[in-house]
Amino acid sequence: MRRADTPDDLTLWYDSPATDWETQALPIGNGALGAMVFGGVGGERIQFNEKSLWTGGPGSDGYDFGDWTSPRPNAIAEVRAEIDRDGKVSPAAVAARLGRPRRGFGAYQTFGDLWLDMPGTPGAATGYRRELSLRDAIARVGYTSDGVTYSREYFASHPGNVVVGRISADEKGKVSFTLRTSSPRSDRRVSVSKGRLTVRGALADNGMRFESQVQVITRGGTRTDGTDRITVAGADSAVFVLSAGTDYADVHPAYRGADPHARVTSAVDRAAGKSYERLRSDHLADHRKLFDRVRLDLGQRAPAVPTDRLRAAYTGGASADDRALEAMFFAYGRYLLIASSREGSLPANLQGVWNDSTNPPWSADYHVNINLQMNYWLAEQTNLAETTEPYDRYIRSMVAPGAKTAREMFGARGWVVHNETNPFGFTGVHDWATAFWFPDAAAWLTQRMYEHYRFSGDTEYLRETAYPVMKGAAEFWLDTLHTDPRDGTLVVSPSYSPEQGDFTAGASMSQQIVFDLLTNVLEAAKELETDEAFQAEVTAALARLDPGIRIGSWGQLQEWKEDLDDRGNTHRHVSHLFALHPGRRITAGTPESEAARVSLTARGDGGTGWSKAWKINFWARLLDGDHAHRMLGEQLRGSTLDNLWDTHPPFQIDGNFGATSGMAEMLLQSRHDTVHVLPALPSAWPTGSVTGLRAWGDVTVDVSWRDGEADRITLRAGRTGLLRVRADMIGGGYHVLDDRGGTLDPGRDGDVLVIDAQAGRSYTVVKEITRDRPLDEAPLR
Repeated sequence: MRRADTPDDLTLWYDSPATDWETQALPIGNGALGAMVFGGVGGERIQFNEKSLWTGGPGSDGYDFGDWTSPRPNAIAEVRAEIDRDGKVSPAAVAARLGRPRRGFGAYQTFGDLWLDMPGTPGAATGYRRELSLRDAIARVGYTSDGVTYSREYFASHPGNVVVGRISADEKGKVSFTLRTSSPRSDRRVSVSKGRLTVRGALADNGMRFESQVQVITRGGTRTDGTDRITVAGADSAVFVLSAGTDYADVHPAYRGADPHARVTSAVDRAAGKSYERLRSDHLADHRKLFDRVRLDLGQRAPAVPTDRLRAAYTGGASADDRALEAMFFAYGRYLLIASSREGSLPANLQGVWNDSTNPPWSADYHVNINLQMNYWLAEQTNLAETTEPYDRYIRSMVAPGAKTAREMFGARGWVVHNETNPFGFTGVHDWATAFWFPDAAAWLTQRMYEHYRFSGDTEYLRETAYPVMKGAAEFWLDTLHTDPRDGTLVVSPSYSPEQGDFTAGASMSQQIVFDLLTNVLEAAKELETDEAFQAEVTAALARLDPGIRIGSWGQLQEWKEDLDDRGNTHRHVSHLFALHPGRRITAGTPESEAARVSLTARGDGGTGWSKAWKINFWARLLDGDHAHRMLGEQLRGSTLDNLWDTHPPFQIDGNFGATSGMAEMLLQSRHDTVHVLPALPSAWPTGSVTGLRAWGDVTVDVSWRDGEADRITLRAGRTGLLRVRADMIGGGYHVLDDRGGTLDPGRDGDVLVIDAQAGRSYTVVKEITRDRPLDEAPLR
């Protein structure tokens, strides 16, 4: 069944069908559409989603965007005053004053299931294999029964906006099945005509209209339409194409657009008019254009055991199988982001695009106290900048409702959003005491937008997309920062360190996030040479802003402005290290970084999946590759399911994305205007290579290493200017070559080279030739 060109080292494979959606089924997706493949022998289940199918929002009873429904004069001021007087207020007391029951928030919905019922009970199947090729983005199922070898392929095409499946056999006339659909909701109508099954309906909760269509195309045999199903008998092969959509639109306040019928019909018609080979080749070209940009070689080999057994046997030791699982996990994060975040769709949610429930965990929503942000940590550095378009569009769509919340709740300019949100502009609050208040979120959300500029150097993007959103988030804080009577500094009040402790003034995470925003927006305004009065306002605020970085009594980085940290606290949130990662204010080798190390050590290596992923990034920023690798091992052993999905528990996709980010941070860092190569290489990866990673300043980096040290670094410059490169090898003998074969003699400061780079040119730093390692034996793998 497996094609000869399928690369096994990046293929998840299993020797039995999936029986559980969360832990075993295999995901495919094109951003808007997602599907889970089970691979049964007697029948196939393909559960599918379209990312905008949500209950809640306009049309849902009582929906009000989370805003207060009646004025609460002085409510926030009174909480601030109590904090000023007593130093803290309990979460329950703050929620009683500032929170409110959540109404009409809604939840992400499964679209339904597509079933292929095979007639009769097949004989004993042999040679069974179920797989997901990450390079192809194709799920496959194959087995032999009664002397006939059956094959299935499934993929989700972004160019066609369809899910495609092909069922075939190595003997003519052996393909027979009945295709039908099901849904846990009773809000749909099913019709069949000319080999096309159509499902239409409207959600009872909010009236959202939805539609899916499946066209079946056969080669040989017969195709028979029923009232709610299609039967294929005696075919040589059969193909189906599925598309789905809703009338959702990301426009405040109605969030409704055109009926999906014309759009879905057009997508299915176009796909049905093409051959399977053409659909497949278009899909492969589209996927590989993104996926193939980065390749990681850790010395792995193609695993000889199924992926579930590979994971179960993982120790984090020196075996090639352990390296294979780690390399696959890195690639899987990139695969999942491509599959769940493409132009024209909503961004990846807590479960990416996949959900089999009408009431998923945490509504499969957008938690913005870290989770949505973490979903995109890997995007720029692993060369998937295109996947961030849905994120940017979504954040921009929150500005209008967020401005209303800022004005009515805080009396402030700009915009705000709290702890979690939905596709319908929920920017207000609810009343879960330890997870309802996080006005810091908007500031944090803009960080990724600014980093897109820092990676790309795209000034037009900065001016038109990022800066207006950043400025609005900054204006909110310029209006709401509070003067701390203890020392006269500006603090966030009330502030809350997720998801523990009391409400206080100036919790470290809040201060660090606001500092990050104000620093970024000031840099952006200066780069754009705009808003001089605003620049002055930001500069004045930064001069008075509490830094949010203090070293406490036992050498720790304090989580709160007062020294309240408990050595025995092992809470999964390590929020007060934001300035280390994803911020850039704390750098390795400083007293503050050592305090961060003390805090991180005290918290321990436990936690849920996303927490362990964050810790990989923390340890990488501390340049401790062995501890970062230890955290990767903790995640793979204790927080990863058999299909390699991250589990909180339950399944929550941010851990996958965060882990890939952390592995990239181990190999390349650049947030201080120096391209730092192999900054946190663990001893478990003594030899390897990576190609295609991205650095600030529009630089693409390839590196190979041996015996724990780089032996060849190639930097492709996207812009003209000085390019600073740091690597251990630069402290010894090396050559610097340009892409025309010339030898350069750049300036050097210790282990940092300064290259006068030209846009479009490549520069290669090669370790000094030795007798036991000639230059021509040191290629990038």
